[in-house]
Amino acid sequence: MGRRRAPSKRKTRRNPRSNPRGVLRVSAAGYGFVQTAEGEFFVPASKMGGAFDGDMVEIAPTHVNPQHKQLHKAHGKQGDKPSGRVVRVVNRAHESIVGRYEVAEPFGVVVPEDRRIPYDIFTMRKDYPHVRDGDAVRVRITTYPSRNEAATGVIEEVIGRAEDEDLAIDMIVARHKLETAFSDASIEQAEKAEVDVAGALGEGYRDLRDRFVFTIDPADARDFDDAISIDEVDGLVRLGVHIADVSHYVPWNSSIDLDARRRATSVYLVDRVIPMLPEELSNDICSLKPGEPRRAMTADMFLDGSFEVKRATFYPSVIESKARLSYEEAQEALDGDGSASIDEALADKLHRLHEVACGLADARRRAGGIDFDTTEAKVRLDSGGEPEAIVLRRRTDATEMIEEAMVLANNQVASYLSERGFPSVYRVHEPPSPESLAELVPVLQEFDYLKTVSASAFSAGSPTAIQAVLGRAAGRPEAELVSTLVLRSMKRAEYKSECGPHFGLASDAYTHFTSPIRRYPDLIVHRMLKAQLFGKPGTFEQQVHSLAWLAKHSSEMERIAEAAARESQEYKMIEYLSRDVGAAFNAVIAGVASYGFFVRLENTAEGLVPLKELGAEYFALDARRHQLVGQESGTVYRLGQRVRVVLEAAYPRERKLDFRLAPRGR
Repeated sequence: MGRRRAPSKRKTRRNPRSNPRGVLRVSAAGYGFVQTAEGEFFVPASKMGGAFDGDMVEIAPTHVNPQHKQLHKAHGKQGDKPSGRVVRVVNRAHESIVGRYEVAEPFGVVVPEDRRIPYDIFTMRKDYPHVRDGDAVRVRITTYPSRNEAATGVIEEVIGRAEDEDLAIDMIVARHKLETAFSDASIEQAEKAEVDVAGALGEGYRDLRDRFVFTIDPADARDFDDAISIDEVDGLVRLGVHIADVSHYVPWNSSIDLDARRRATSVYLVDRVIPMLPEELSNDICSLKPGEPRRAMTADMFLDGSFEVKRATFYPSVIESKARLSYEEAQEALDGDGSASIDEALADKLHRLHEVACGLADARRRAGGIDFDTTEAKVRLDSGGEPEAIVLRRRTDATEMIEEAMVLANNQVASYLSERGFPSVYRVHEPPSPESLAELVPVLQEFDYLKTVSASAFSAGSPTAIQAVLGRAAGRPEAELVSTLVLRSMKRAEYKSECGPHFGLASDAYTHFTSPIRRYPDLIVHRMLKAQLFGKPGTFEQQVHSLAWLAKHSSEMERIAEAAARESQEYKMIEYLSRDVGAAFNAVIAGVASYGFFVRLENTAEGLVPLKELGAEYFALDARRHQLVGQESGTVYRLGQRVRVVLEAAYPRERKLDFRLAPRGR
């Protein structure tokens, strides 16, 4: 509790003159960056001036102090950014903070869960005798920290008790302000929902129950919002993508819609799913369960022998899935090893779908589409919520063929709406900035990737050059790291109400249509598609007027959901690895800094090897080449280098791992 200081009297401070302004982004290491109209400034941890991550701040440029030259592993540069200090917080991003309550009479001190907020918040212990040491709480800030004053606040709620097994995940949920309960009206509306096949057919839905439709999803999936069919019609391949007709059950401005709109997405945490829709819909009425008739929106795409779409039709349908496969079962069928108990007719359709998917993928790559070779790590929990394994999920033929079918459907729906000038929400991915790609050139030169690839073409964002780099990396030890670095250099895809190109998919028009159970933008697209096909409803103008802010809101909620999911996985992953303190691991250097280098294990966990673990020798940072160089021995530790490390310590609450280099031979 060395950083704590009891509250003192506020002192008035003279307002500074006009200075650069921007949003402060703080790293877990304590320092931060502020992007302003005058450029980006580095802010040392000692110069935060009581500001929190996300605050709009005013900064005063300062002289660069060599000891403040720090490298943030995602930032990529050192020493070329001017330094500054926060002189005023213009707008606060946090009115309340989630943290752990610690008794320190006469105070109750809330230690923020977010490591990017290095200020404890003081409360008076006598005001909250019911709160116990170690409890998770939400505290509303009444006084923000300054040079002469500590932060103070009032306890708003107790999120969980210290002895709760899932307290850490509850705190992640609370910190990201994720809604976990639906309104009574929403639940009542969901409970009354029914498929009503006769009613659907009477409304003009096409009866496709005799078509062979099947689903392929992760083994642990609970909601099935997309199904596939594939057959031959008039010499063309008819690829059918059938999506749960969520918009039928969730009309605009209904109670369910308002709840779903705020959430904008389902959140997939390590130990639970926080659904966008009540489970009566997401896991039952809307879910395309095998043997159950369901309302759907169908996209039939007719492809010739060159896998070119000759025409596409969209319409509401009634389907009945004939089979539910996991990705593993589908892959076994494609491999033909006989381990999957799949009948011959379904196996034939899987092989035909795989053939079509390969053709679509090749055509997309020729057009400039880019594929990234990444691995997704999921922690498997036992019945008591304890981590029992880290499961790695990589792209397979089975996952790729479903991805290609969904990408094609999304592309066709977007083209259909945009060509008619019809309002909708689109998925837009802008090209990467030349600066972000140019930063990778020295790294790629170290890996000897640019002998046959033009560095200038790569920096300019040439899809062919980017593909070539990823292709050269394939099969090498650093392949996944290179793929990750290139991916990080890209801009985020976002939802927009205006159609724009999708750089990564080499598409002029793209949207999200295939997951309306878990993504609100897909639900919007379904409504717009129906309005184009069957006429505008009475609420159409109101819906169109809301598209821009809904797109922006959905993009923001997507980022929040991804952060919460990642943090929950990291917590359980580090909890799992805490059993292996002292064990040695193979690793790849994933980032270098003035204070050490970051390593990535084969199971994707990352941690720090601090400089002190490299011995007494002084190591200088070569930021341009992303390497540390020993000044006496010339020993080099560079990005992508394979190393053997020993786990020194694991801190699940901080989501932090510390390593040291393993002795030779271990």
